[in-house]
Amino acid sequence: MNRFRRTTLATLTASLALTLLAPQTLAQPAYPAQPVTFVNNFPPGGPSDILARSVAAVLQETLKQPFVVENKAGAAGNLGATTVAKAPADGYTVLFGIDTVFTVNPHLYPTMPFKSTDFKPVVIMASSGLLLGVNPRTGIKTFGDLLSQGRTKTLNFSSAGNGSPGHLAAAQLGTSTPVKTSHIPYRGNTPAVTAVLSGEVDGGILATPGMLPHVQAGKITALAVTSAQRSRLAPQLPTVGELGLKTLEQEVLYVVMVPAATPDAVVQTLATSINAALKRPELQARMNSLDLFYEGTTGAAAAQRLASMSARYGQIVRNTGMQAN
Repeated sequence: MNRFRRTTLATLTASLALTLLAPQTLAQPAYPAQPVTFVNNFPPGGPSDILARSVAAVLQETLKQPFVVENKAGAAGNLGATTVAKAPADGYTVLFGIDTVFTVNPHLYPTMPFKSTDFKPVVIMASSGLLLGVNPRTGIKTFGDLLSQGRTKTLNFSSAGNGSPGHLAAAQLGTSTPVKTSHIPYRGNTPAVTAVLSGEVDGGILATPGMLPHVQAGKITALAVTSAQRSRLAPQLPTVGELGLKTLEQEVLYVVMVPAATPDAVVQTLATSINAALKRPELQARMNSLDLFYEGTTGAAAAQRLASMSARYGQIVRNTGMQAN
């Protein structure tokens, strides 16, 4: 009898120990169980900000939690990315921006406040090209005019900041053609477009949606787009490839990233939910209005695409001598 009691006691003790040692995650509520913050690392009003707010509104409806967009611009997107890199890896602080933080900045800045390996991709949502436009007061009406004038004088090009797509494109223009360029950085796409509009700079290679209303009003002269295919918003414009300058082709990827240690289940929930949101008719219409092409790439394929772009842009930075000035 004593042996039976001892055996029973030992069994109960072992069961209690196993219960206490069971993974804490089993008791955790399903994600998301609290508000989620999308950190957009560029100023309000740009394409990535508009897309972030559109997606957040849908996820708030489908996942039954608040999704809040916070703009933390600065240092070519590094400021907002650093905020996410230092946040808990739990899926409640998410980076919502563009690829250049990971594909350009590491080659442009001597030191970075984070490593690319501090993040992993949730989804590459969409891609877009840029629009090359100039102020009409320059007298430039065609790409040929740009080449002619740029041979004899330096043309100022605005961008959304150091390391931005417009900075990269302007630097590449200056090395792939006879055009002499000077880069003038601004804090975001909107002020960069305003600088072209006002004549503060000669031109810019910037996100199409911000440029197009002024092109349609005759206040900016559009010359070409950098995408491999023609813009849906301005199909009359040639691509740089059609002009014989494939080296100027450039796309912007709109990405969602989280700290690298974020659980795979959380990443999967975010990826599935964001892709479902992007396929909604109202989000498709929104992307079309921003001249964005749906991608929906996740996992290893997303990581490989970012790595390939980083290798290409690193070579361009070295070849052009781009600096974070």
